Parts: sequence; C-alpha cells; structure tokens
Amino acid sequence: MNFDLAHVPFSCAGAYLSFNRLTPQRARELRKTPALYLRTVHGGVDMRERELFRVELLQQGKPIPAREVASPEVLRLEGGGGHVEICFESARVIRFRGQGVGLRLSAPTAAYDHALPVGNRCMVNLFRARIQLMLTALAGSLRVRAPWRSPRSEFVRLEMTGPAWELALEEFQVAWRPPRHMPSFDLCVRSVRNDFAQWRGGAPELAAYVQWASLVGAQGQLRRPAMLMSKNWMPSVWSWDHCFNAMALARPQPNLAWDQLLIPFDHQHPSGMLPDAVNDAEVVWNFTKPPIHGWAVGWMMRHSAAVTTERLEAFYPKLVRWTHWWLKHRDDDRDGVPQYNHGNDSGWDNASVFDRGLPVESPDLSAYLVVQMDTLAAIARKLGRHADADRWSARANELLTRLLHHSWRGDGFVAPRSGTHQICRAAQCLINFIPLILGQRLPKHVREKLVAGVKRHLTRHGLATEHPHSPHYQPDGYWRGPIWAPATMLLVDGLRASDAAPLAETVARRFCRSCERSGFAENFDALTGEGLRDRAYTWTASVYRLLACPQPPPAKNPGSFLAGFCVPVKGWFSRSDAPPIPRG
Repeated sequence: MNFDLAHVPFSCAGAYLSFNRLTPQRARELRKTPALYLRTVHGGVDMRERELFRVELLQQGKPIPAREVASPEVLRLEGGGGHVEICFESARVIRFRGQGVGLRLSAPTAAYDHALPVGNRCMVNLFRARIQLMLTALAGSLRVRAPWRSPRSEFVRLEMTGPAWELALEEFQVAWRPPRHMPSFDLCVRSVRNDFAQWRGGAPELAAYVQWASLVGAQGQLRRPAMLMSKNWMPSVWSWDHCFNAMALARPQPNLAWDQLLIPFDHQHPSGMLPDAVNDAEVVWNFTKPPIHGWAVGWMMRHSAAVTTERLEAFYPKLVRWTHWWLKHRDDDRDGVPQYNHGNDSGWDNASVFDRGLPVESPDLSAYLVVQMDTLAAIARKLGRHADADRWSARANELLTRLLHHSWRGDGFVAPRSGTHQICRAAQCLINFIPLILGQRLPKHVREKLVAGVKRHLTRHGLATEHPHSPHYQPDGYWRGPIWAPATMLLVDGLRASDAAPLAETVARRFCRSCERSGFAENFDALTGEGLRDRAYTWTASVYRLLACPQPPPAKNPGSFLAGFCVPVKGWFSRSDAPPIPRG
C-alpha cells in the first residue's frame, strides 16, 4: 500500500504527531507553502499553528523534489539519487534515516518559540503549538540555525547531513531524559509492521490503517485511548461519531470499543448533558449531539462480548441521565416532543429542516429516544430491575404515540419549529426518514411510506442527505446533499428492521463502493461519488467495515489492543446496478 499524504496522514497508533502534505488549496487556507509537514494533533492548538516543521530533502545544501512512498510502517522520501526513511519508534519518538541526501526541518516561529542546541542535540520549544521536542543526531552531522531576536528565535532550521545519518525526534512535556536503550531503525520498522498486521487481521488495508493511525493515547481530557475522527483536520471525538467507531471495534476489540463508547460519558454533566466534543486539551459545551447511544449500545449488546453485566451496571445510570436531560431541558413548549436548539445538536449541522428557525422538533430525535428507552428497558431487565423496565417501556410507547400524532403527515414525517410548529416545506431532507430505526414499532403503512422515500434519495453512490432536486441541494453542501456514513448506517439498520433488506443491501453496497473509489472521506458528492473534505475520517472507515465485513467470532484475546479485525466480503462490489437519478 502506498497512500497519498495529501489525504491520509502518516502516523501510528497512540501518537499525537503526524506527517501530512498540504495541498495548494489547504495551504492557501492556512497561509502556508504547499509542502510535506510534521504536524501536531493535540487539542487547544489553532489550526494554523499545527504545522511544526516543513520537511525537505537536501542536496549540496539546497532543497530538492522528493517522491513520497508511504506505508503503515515507514515513510520513504526519494530524490537526488538518495533517500530518507521515517518510522515511529513509539507514540512519542520518530526515527529518521538518510543515505545520499540530507534532511531539512524548518519551523517558522511566533512569540517565545526557540531552539537550544547542545552538542549533537537540539531542544525545540514551540510555544505556539504547546509542544517541546528533542532532536538527537545518532549518526552524521546536525546543524542548527536559530538566530535569537528576543523574546524568540527568528526562525528554527535543523539540517542533517552525511553520507549516511540517523536522527531521533522525541516529544516530551516537562523534562527530557536520555533513553536507556534505543532500538535499531530496522527493528522499529519491523515492530510497527507487526503491530499493524495484528490490528488489521484480514480487513482492507487502507480502512484498517485509517483507524489504527487515528488512535491517540490517554492524555489530559482524554482519560482513555481514543480514536480521533481524523489526524488531518478533525482531531477530536464528537459525541455521536464515537458510537460508530465503538460498534466497529465491538467484536474484535471489546475493551477498546467500550473505551470509545465512554469517552464523552467521562465528562457527562450532572444534569445529564454530554459535551459536543472532547480532545486532550478541551471539552466543548456549546452544543451536544443526538442521543444515538441507546441504539449503539443495543447493537453492541447483540453483537459483542464488550457489553458485560458489570459494564451495564455502571453505564445504566449514565444513559438514564442522558435520556432525562433531553426530556427535561429540550422541550420549551412542553408538548412532550423534544427539540434541537441548533443543527449542530442533531449532528446534521446545516440541514434544510433548520432553515425556518430554531428550535426544531425533528422526528429523528424522538425516534432516537424511543430506541434509547427500549434499550434502557432491556438493560433494566438484564439487571433484574423489572419495575424500571416496565416504566421505560411505557415511556417509549408514550413518546412514539406523540411522535406519530405530532409529526406524521400521512406521507412522511416533518420537523416543526417548537412552539409555532411551522415547517420548511421546501426541505427534502433525509433526516425525516431516520425514524425507520424504529422498525416494527412503526405501523406498516408508515414504514412503507418511509422506505419509498428513502428509495427516492438513493443515487448511484448512496443516500443524498438532501434530495438532488430540492432547491436546498448543494453538491458540496455538507448536510445539504452529500452522502454521509452515519446517516447511511442508521438507515441501513432501519431498512433491515423494516422488512426492506434488499434496499438496505443496495444502499450498503453503493456506499462501500464510494469508499473504495474515493477513500474514507468525511462525506461524498451524491451524484459523482467524489470524496469531499477530510479524506481519512474514522467513522467512514468504521461504517464501511460494519457494512462490508461479516461479523466474525470474538477475538481469542479480547483484551489485546491489536487483535484482528473482520474479513471483507469478496466480490461484493463488482456491479454498478444503480439507475441514474431521474431528472425533471
């Protein structure tokens, strides 16, 4: 595998450092030069300050073009008849080895950034990125230029030269200590290769790599190992994205899967609210995310050894508080139908159903809560709390009745504004079909109408989040048209539960084919299948695995961090059987 560093970063499980190539477009946005960079994905760092060093090959003291060859275990830069190889010795240590060419690492500086060379080492303190690094020449010559202009170095430039040379770069937080033992470069490569092979199992290589390389270690606000959404441009955990990653890990990695589920619950507010997002530096409370957690846990209970009775005992009160929060704090008109105060709370940030104003009683929210109450009832029965189970079942039935009476209009669900109950009639948003996750709980005629509506949103490449004929449709409009992994997974599950398995498999097949053609993008153009925005998004890789891979038996060693994954279905995506979307 040779992946494109403009779309997929070179990193390793546990690391907060990665190598990315800035495309001309991204470089213009960040006001930087298009080039290969060493970046940080720590939280609390401005997006324009994540590039730590520009990485260049040198020949006779001048930069030369380099060909990039990236695999999970090593990044090779070739040019001028020589090469430089880069490998992660560990989550905090990166090793470089060069032959026939040199290496330049260049860092622009801001207030207080500086470098302190001592012998064959140089400490670099990049305050703008809140990171400290120690670079050590293991062989060859290290040259440092960091002219002082108080209170910072004017710039920092480090160059490695020699016929053959080696360099170690280590991230540290407080005080650097020399390592007692440093393995050979080749041993580092073999170690990473073996770790990734164990993680991958028989899964498609790029999907496995995107997830593996997006893991970071527990640090700061992240109290357990976390799978970031991406080590490109989305280095946080949002409070619904994590559910899909947990589901994808549920069979082969039950302990790691349970960690992913609990990340936002580690910060649950006493009121029951979950934060919008978490990274190692900050917890964001301006918004929240939809309550799909009951749906996700219910799925995991059916498919994984991750959900033990002991874990459910601890998780049950958290899920209770999360459910109560929506019912108590998100129903301003007290009509018993909860609301979103912003599109961001739904996960469908700019969907057309929010165009008439806020708050909005979107039908997906009530459907999620009905499923969540059903899950709470199932957990309560498993824990022997039968009275609780009966109460949750009754509350689920009551909310479902309200949803149908309030939001069903004979041919589909609508999303009224809370209070006025006005709707955006021009909106043709896929969010109104999410109640399909209720499956057999819905009346047959409701299911049939919803299934027919989903079919109308299906293009050659998957489910358009806004119908392409809608006046609100935009090809790269975020939730106004593009295909998204979470909507796909929710609706495939809902279709299967609603006696529409053939349509579910068609949706799944087309989505997976888009991933195979365009990478694991944040979303996809509904009419061309082109990958849009971030191209190494973990929930896309997770949904791909959930839809494209059969469910294997649990791993022999479920506690292992790098147990095997699922095996892809052979020949599953060989046909292009989707009719073109009708025009007019």
